[in-house]
Amino acid sequence: MSQSRRLSAPLTTIFVLAGVGGLCWWGAREASDYIENRSHDDVTLALSTSGQDWVQVSTDGLQVRLEGTAPSEVERFRAMTQATTAVDAARIVDAMTVAPTEVLTPPEFKIELLRDDDGISLIGLVPASTDRPELISLLQHETAAPRIADLLESADYDVPDGWNDAMTFGIRAAQMATRAKISIKPGQVRVSAITDSRAEKGRLETGLKRSRPESVELITEISAPRPVIAPFTMQFLIDEDGAHMNACAADNPEGQARILDAAVKAGLQGKPGCTLGLGSPSPNWAEAVVQSIGAVAELGLGAVTISDADIALTVPASVPEDQFTRIAGGLEQKLPPVFSLHATHNRASDTPEGPADFIAMLSEDDILSMHGRITDERMGEAVDSFSRSRFSSVNSTLRSDGEVPEGWTLRIIAGLEALDELASGTVEVTPEMITLSGTSGHPDAAEQIAAGLGARLGAGARYNLSIRYDRWLDPALDLPDGEECVDRLNIILSESEIGFEPSKSTIAGDPGPTLARMSDAMVDCGEFQMEAGGHTDSQGSEGFNADLSRARAQTLVAAMKEAGIDVSNITARGYGESQPIASNDTEEGREENRRIEFRLMSPYPVRNEPLSPPIELNGVTTTTPRNPSGNVKFVPETGDTDEGIEFEGPQLPQITIAPVASGMVPATVGVSEEFQTMKEREENMRIPVQTPDETTPRPSPRPEEVGQANIEEHAEEEQDGTE
Repeated sequence: MSQSRRLSAPLTTIFVLAGVGGLCWWGAREASDYIENRSHDDVTLALSTSGQDWVQVSTDGLQVRLEGTAPSEVERFRAMTQATTAVDAARIVDAMTVAPTEVLTPPEFKIELLRDDDGISLIGLVPASTDRPELISLLQHETAAPRIADLLESADYDVPDGWNDAMTFGIRAAQMATRAKISIKPGQVRVSAITDSRAEKGRLETGLKRSRPESVELITEISAPRPVIAPFTMQFLIDEDGAHMNACAADNPEGQARILDAAVKAGLQGKPGCTLGLGSPSPNWAEAVVQSIGAVAELGLGAVTISDADIALTVPASVPEDQFTRIAGGLEQKLPPVFSLHATHNRASDTPEGPADFIAMLSEDDILSMHGRITDERMGEAVDSFSRSRFSSVNSTLRSDGEVPEGWTLRIIAGLEALDELASGTVEVTPEMITLSGTSGHPDAAEQIAAGLGARLGAGARYNLSIRYDRWLDPALDLPDGEECVDRLNIILSESEIGFEPSKSTIAGDPGPTLARMSDAMVDCGEFQMEAGGHTDSQGSEGFNADLSRARAQTLVAAMKEAGIDVSNITARGYGESQPIASNDTEEGREENRRIEFRLMSPYPVRNEPLSPPIELNGVTTTTPRNPSGNVKFVPETGDTDEGIEFEGPQLPQITIAPVASGMVPATVGVSEEFQTMKEREENMRIPVQTPDETTPRPSPRPEEVGQANIEEHAEEEQDGTE
């Protein structure tokens, strides 16, 4: 027993120690596996969260092994950094590789050259081999820009193909375009510029195209100010052939889009056009046009003509009276302020004469456009001859219609005579009414025209007059025209002491007295569009002279503004050495070439305010017993015949309402005091015209000796100083 006990005690100890050792080993193994798995999971989660999915993670005890191919050295470093957020950096084994480095793509070289009155700014990226000081020096030498800002960055890469040609052409474009953004890329130059006139826009586009190298693509976006349109006109009609737009003007792109959209919705086919320009009588021009077109579209038939703020709506007899009244009344309520509506409904006549119409439009350029009906070809020739004797240019599309009423041609002549008294306007002649609207420089033009209609047509002719007074057209005010304003300024500059410092745009000396004279000359001239053009001699480069001349013109305009002169319609432009008036070989000639000249851009003043409301006059012509002086009276429709307004002058077959400049009244032989009907008057107009042929008698030629004797006699009279 004692020995077995002695043997069992060591064995028990051995077994206990073995069990404890096994438990320790198992615990250590489990702890190691736990640490490995936890490290693997933590590092994998950290890498996947940062987008490093290309990394393979493995663990060996406390070590964490990172394997995989990194896209770049930067990505490999990012993976190492991200793994250290999960485990200690000493436990990480970097077994990652980096992908072979590919050839890097060179950056996009580009220059934005911005030029305005303050100078030139260069922004962008250029090759490191670019000589930037030389580039700045070249711009300073070729332009007179007051400041050149170098904001360029460079990159050390090879110069791409087409870069040098594009740079050279871009610098040339900067010399030509004084207010522009010039984008330069390899093989491409884009020029976005603003010019002072359409003519300058054309010159700039032509100059850029001629200077462009074949290896460079040119893209241009050049804008110019709008022309002055006088009068501002729109004409839209719907007849049996559909919708037509004979004229259209708009004051801004938004209004232009609205007008064209309204015309298309009203049935106009194709791609209509509408000219953008200055001179709108109201900021609400587009609204008035859209409403007018909508009214014609709702009527289905008719025509609307807008001349400045006068709207004439004409509706044929086929449109019901109630529909005409409703739509015309609605249009009048929808029109913006300033605009006035004259609506005419051509009611059907009880006689078999048939409907007739005649419309004539007169522009401020004295161009007359006529369309409508005429009695026959001979009467058409008479109207055409009469029109050409009164107006500088005539466009006629009259068509013969034997069904027009008696005295129709006489009514047309009376309407044209009345239209001739206006600077611009529209006359519409129908069997029932003569409707005249437009602008005149005579405050009492409406009364004078009414008297003239009575003298021409006799009693019973209905008229509807709407005449606006424009102070610029009033001869009594003696306002200067555009040419006179420009001449005043140029005379002052030719006599002034205004000069500039050599090669600079700074005014030398005191310009005060000259600016005072210019201020007096610019009274009543601020509404005209003018250009102050600067000129230099031929010394210096062409580009530098162009910029210097423009800078000097801008300086003068700025000085005029500081002196209180309205220069809102004056622009500055530099012509450099391109327009010499004297030789550049002498100092005297160069001195004459260094100058500033004003030039008129448009003969029409820019209207800053709408015209005054028109003078409305509706009535019926009448004849009254003549007093010894031969005065003529007209009676307003709502007036009393005993209170007619008298107008001096006999009742002539052809009456000139406007006063003769010389104050003399032409004598008329054989004026009959017996009143003739309109038919009799029209018949008297039918003067036979014969075309000469071979049998037509002709005067025999004058003998040579008689002609020579007359010449010698005339020469002797001139020598004696007798007439």
